[in-house]
Amino acid sequence: MKPQSYNNHIRFYTPHHFVFYPVMLVLIIASGWFAITAQDHFLWSFITVLCCIITWVAYMMRQHYALTVQNRIVLLELRYRFFVKTGERLEMYENMLSDGQLFALRFASDDELLPLIQKTINENLSPDAIKKSIQNWQADNRRV
Repeated sequence: MKPQSYNNHIRFYTPHHFVFYPVMLVLIIASGWFAITAQDHFLWSFITVLCCIITWVAYMMRQHYALTVQNRIVLLELRYRFFVKTGERLEMYENMLSDGQLFALRFASDDELLPLIQKTINENLSPDAIKKSIQNWQADNRRV
């Protein structure tokens, strides 16, 4: 596996991104075409809307469940790492950081974590700026 970095940290799930969505896109386009050209406009319009709803619901459920669990785990890992390094609880700093900032900090090495937290609080760095400022990227290969 290629070492993870800022440039390649986004992952795709092949069955979902490259099978389900293309198939649904073809079904939506085909049923939309039939809704315009076929005699039974109502039936094909219904099928088109149904395919759109199924695609949207599948996307929202996959995203919601996976990201909610992932976010909880990432935050717990970050709290643990912070406690091990400082003996203090991260919760007193969490209200000064957005979820996006906290989740971006997970890629920082232990040596960079504390200074980067302070820099993020002081300069209100965006999650993308946090990721770009990390020198020793810690891969997160187990995320959803």
